[in-house]
Amino acid sequence: MLQTALRFLDEHNEISFATCKGDLPKIRIFQIMRREGQRLYFATSAEKAVWRELQQNPNVELLAYADNISVRCRGMVTFDVEDSVKQWIYDHNPVLSRLYDSWEGMAFFCLPIVELDYYDLTPTPPVFKHFNLKTGEVSNGFVGSRFKNK
Repeated sequence: MLQTALRFLDEHNEISFATCKGDLPKIRIFQIMRREGQRLYFATSAEKAVWRELQQNPNVELLAYADNISVRCRGMVTFDVEDSVKQWIYDHNPVLSRLYDSWEGMAFFCLPIVELDYYDLTPTPPVFKHFNLKTGEVSNGFVGSRFKNK
C-alpha cells in the first residue's frame, strides 16, 4: 500500500503544501519536482515567502487528491540538495526555464517523508493506512469506527 501511495504522488504531483508563518498556517499549490524513494524534491525562489517560512519552520504537510483518493505527507524539509538533482529538476520542468535563467538562481529543498496517510474513499468501508516511515509502523485508520457493511 505504501508503494501505491508513492506512485499516486508521482501521478498527482500538483499538491496543496502547508507551511507556518509564526503560529498561522499557510497553504498554497506546489509541484513535486522529483521523487526518489520516500524523498520529495521541490524548487522555488529564495525571494518568495514560502522559502522564508521554511527557513523559520521546516515542518510541512502536503496533500494530493484525485478520484476519491488522497495522500497526506508530513515531515521536516532539508535544504541540502545535490547539484545534479537541482540540474535535473531544472532540465525536466519546462516552466522553470521560462522563469529562471539557470538552476543556480533558484532555491531547492527536499522532504524526507516521516508520516504518510493513504485514504481511498471508493470502497465500503473506505481504506485508510497510516505509515510512520521513521519507526516502520503501519496502522489502519478507522479502527473502532462504525461503517456500513456491504
